Amino acid sequence: MKINYYLVGLIFLTFFVISFITNILGALNPDIINSFKLSLTFSAFLPFAFFIAYGVMSIPAGILVERYKEKKIMISAFVIAFLGSLLFSLFPSYSIFIISLFLMGSGMAMLQVAINPLLRVSGGEKHFAFNSVMAQLIFGGASFLAPMFLTYLILNKTIFAKLVPANLPWVSLYWVFTWILLLMVVVIVISKFPNVERKEDERTGTWGTHKTLFNQKVVILYFIGIFSYVGTEQGVSYWISKFLFTYHNYDPITVGSSIVGWFWGMMSIGCLIGLVLLKFFDSRKILISAVIFAAIFLTAALFGAGNVALIAFPMVGFSLSVMWSIIFSLALNSVDKHHGSFSGILCTAIIGGAVVQLFIGWLGDTFGLRAGMSFIYITLAYMLFIGIWANPIITNETIRLKKNSRGERT
Repeated sequence: MKINYYLVGLIFLTFFVISFITNILGALNPDIINSFKLSLTFSAFLPFAFFIAYGVMSIPAGILVERYKEKKIMISAFVIAFLGSLLFSLFPSYSIFIISLFLMGSGMAMLQVAINPLLRVSGGEKHFAFNSVMAQLIFGGASFLAPMFLTYLILNKTIFAKLVPANLPWVSLYWVFTWILLLMVVVIVISKFPNVERKEDERTGTWGTHKTLFNQKVVILYFIGIFSYVGTEQGVSYWISKFLFTYHNYDPITVGSSIVGWFWGMMSIGCLIGLVLLKFFDSRKILISAVIFAAIFLTAALFGAGNVALIAFPMVGFSLSVMWSIIFSLALNSVDKHHGSFSGILCTAIIGGAVVQLFIGWLGDTFGLRAGMSFIYITLAYMLFIGIWANPIITNETIRLKKNSRGERT
């Protein structure tokens, strides 16, 4: 099939928009707490509202995509996210923000389900692995740029600043999101989509299939693995700026936002290095090493001096970079059928980004944010267990250097 470069570009743009909107909350966290006079627990309900939508929408979205096709679902997803963003832009309050984030999270979950099969068809199956990696790099790049854009909006008077209360300058970012999402609706409407024929193993399956999978121990263990990963990723990124302000008095708008951006930027760099490492080493060994390094850098970030934390937090992101793809691939390679349904279950585990935040927030209010963020050691420990316990049917292919009869490496 001929490559549809326009649609591949549109999918990459969609990945950019998803990331730009999804991973900005960490940079906003100190401003949100200050603006609405929130405790850490009530602050944690914001990412909870966003990521719980993945748990609610992932499996239903897969079923809807198979029935109504990708274009209709993508239009619906962007419309839902647009309405959520517009709602908060017009009525900026804490309670409305909860509803808004749930709507936006629902839209993002629907998009995640729709665009991966579309990328395989529009970009060609032979190029799917490359395009998937490129999409992840774009995803990371958007997360890197979003906090910097937030800083620009707040420090510079823009047209959007006139639309928000003077004491809530950060809300102008949601006016930007509103216009971006509206533009994406228009772009998707006028775009021509190919017919996506899903392979039998990519189909979402019935509710009965999902119930059967959930009765398997291996499915539950990997569900908790993805749950732990997303909880770790969001549990670090969401609280970085607040932590740096609380313990080291770094300005959230400049320094805090920048470090959050670098957390995501280092994740992108780590993805590239991880691709090389996976060609030479067993993915389970890489996962174990990554978890150990993440724990070391997290310890430096939480208990080191301020200048150490500025470096250590991004290095946590670097260490986390390979974990999602390794755990996801180990999971799928550990069952011999129903991979489409299993993928939906694993995507549902993204609710870890919601639940872990509540533990961190509650512990932070009770014992201090440093103690709250120490909860992440538990999720890291579980991923270490996955690396030790995993026994996939198929392991990742590596380059083995062998000596020929003359003793030369080939």
